[in-house]
Parts: sequence; structure tokens; C-alpha cells
Amino acid sequence: MGLGGISIWQLLILAFIVVMLFGSRRLGSLGADLGGAIRGFRQAIQGESPPAERPEDQ
Repeated sequence: MGLGGISIWQLLILAFIVVMLFGSRRLGSLGADLGGAIRGFRQAIQGESPPAERPEDQ
């Protein structure tokens, strides 16, 4: 048993189908976009401004 009753084989088959539908390039760019969004969200939660807008850098 894997995560919540899903076996490793079912996860592998699902991953294969997703790659076949969207392609590896599109998934790579989607991952990069998602990572950037999460990074921006964390900075907003912590109250930090992006590095280019910090007053001590100017």
C-alpha cells in the first residue's frame, strides 16, 4: 500500500499518462512557474520584498 491506498504501480501509471498528455517540456515549465509562485507567496507571507526592491540594495 502506498499513499492513501494507492500503490506505487498506480502512481507510476498515472505519472506516465500525465507525461504523455502534457509532454516533458510543458511539465518542466509548469514546475518552474509553480516554484516561482510558491517562492513569491512565501516572501509575501514573511513580509519580505523582492531583492531588487529592498531599500538597503539601492
